[in-house]
Amino acid sequence: QVQLVESGGGLVQAGDSLRLSCAASGRTFKTYAMAWFRQAPGKEREFVAGINWSEIKSYGDSVKGRFTISRDNAKNMVFLQMNSLKYDDTAVYYCAARPDHVATSAYRDYDYWGQGTQVTVSS
Repeated sequence: QVQLVESGGGLVQAGDSLRLSCAASGRTFKTYAMAWFRQAPGKEREFVAGINWSEIKSYGDSVKGRFTISRDNAKNMVFLQMNSLKYDDTAVYYCAARPDHVATSAYRDYDYWGQGTQVTVSS
């Protein structure tokens, strides 16, 4: 069982940066693949970034080159550094975990979710 708590969301202007954090409970955190998803009003949940046990990273096309995912297994933390934010990045951002090596881009593959943190980018 893993519990996830996101933080770091807020209201920023286009072009600004923001760093999201996800704190995970559980002694087996390092055995979980982790990911960030986001969901805007009226839209489906979208894959943002994922990171494997071995820290192989993957990104959604809309954030490549702007967002960076990282993890600190010693602190049970996952981070999402978001640079050059755009209005279209506005959404609720969710941290997700699955007890597997691979971080997939399908939200149905994930067993554990945080409550979400709101990111609002003004144009």
